Amino acid sequence: MDHDQLSTTFAALADPTRRAILERLAEGESTVGELAEPFAMSLPAISKHLSVLERAGLVTKSRDGQRRNCRITASPLKDANAWLDDYRRHWEGNLDRLDTYLTRIQGSSDPAPDEEKP
Repeated sequence: MDHDQLSTTFAALADPTRRAILERLAEGESTVGELAEPFAMSLPAISKHLSVLERAGLVTKSRDGQRRNCRITASPLKDANAWLDDYRRHWEGNLDRLDTYLTRIQGSSDPAPDEEKP
């Protein structure tokens, strides 16, 4: 994945309002007005958030007469998830090795049964 696109995707996802918009769009297509309903902000403010999502490729808009419909686009999210998945595997591997190491040193530091005293 292109690093600049990845940066744009994560920058768009950094805002909680934009993440909430994406959550709503994951349920299905919505108009700009419908997306704005639960937020205590103006329609132009919502439109700015949508523009950021659109530039990141996370949302597409279409017109149906006076209605501007928005739809989520999964591709940038898949790419971001794939990038994160590489690091998840890396850290899981490190944690597995740490667990193995700790188990090994705990086993070697356990006192022998005849060394234990009540």
